[in-house]
Amino acid sequence: MSRFDWPGLMRAGLRGLGLRPTEFWELTPAELHLLLGGSGPGALGRNGLDALMAAYPDKRSEDREDVND
Repeated sequence: MSRFDWPGLMRAGLRGLGLRPTEFWELTPAELHLLLGGSGPGALGRNGLDALMAAYPDKRSEDREDVND
């Protein structure tokens, strides 16, 4: 069973927001949520930034593999 109330979401998107069916189906659930007045995630805090930096560290150019080799 789906977590989403698709009939209700379709009514809100197609009737309430005036979206065309293709526009509705191209949206992610998060985008539809925002369009319907929901709030998005808060600003990225220091802990979130530190986690991103640890997961995706910058590499110096000498650390990169040369793609021409």
